[in-house]
Amino acid sequence: MSLIQFIVYGEPVAQGRPRGSVRNGKVRMRDPAKSKDFKQYVALVASQHRPEKVITGPVAMDVRVFRPMPKKVSNSKKKKESAEKGLLRPTTKPDVDNYVKGVKDALNHLIYKDDSQVVDLKVSKFYSEEPRVEVIITEIGQS
Repeated sequence: MSLIQFIVYGEPVAQGRPRGSVRNGKVRMRDPAKSKDFKQYVALVASQHRPEKVITGPVAMDVRVFRPMPKKVSNSKKKKESAEKGLLRPTTKPDVDNYVKGVKDALNHLIYKDDSQVVDLKVSKFYSEEPRVEVIITEIGQS
C-alpha cells in the first residue's frame, strides 16, 4: 500500500463550467483558462511525487483546501485566530466538490490511471494566511 502526499501552494481554483463553441457544425467543449492553468500546475507539482507505475487499483483521497482569509476575518484578531485553528470555516461558494474535480482530473494518467479509481474521498475547506491545497492519496490494497 503506497501513500503519496503533496502540497500545491497558491490560491485554490475551483473547476469552472466547461465552455462550448460550435465550429463547422461540431460542438467543442473546453475548460475555462483559469481551471486549465490550475490543473496544469497541480499536475506539475504531483509529477514530483508520482509513483514508478501509475496506480491501477482503488485509491482513497484526502484533499484539504486552504482559501485566503477574507478581509472581514483577517481584520479581526479573534476571527483570524479561530480561522487558523480551523474553528471558523468557509461556508461560501465555491463548493468543495468543485475544488476537488480539478485536482482529480489533473492526476489522471499521472498518479492513477483514471479518477474513477477514487473510491474514498474526503474534502475539507479552511481559511489560511497561506492559501494552498494539500493532497494525500492512499492506495487501497485488494485481497
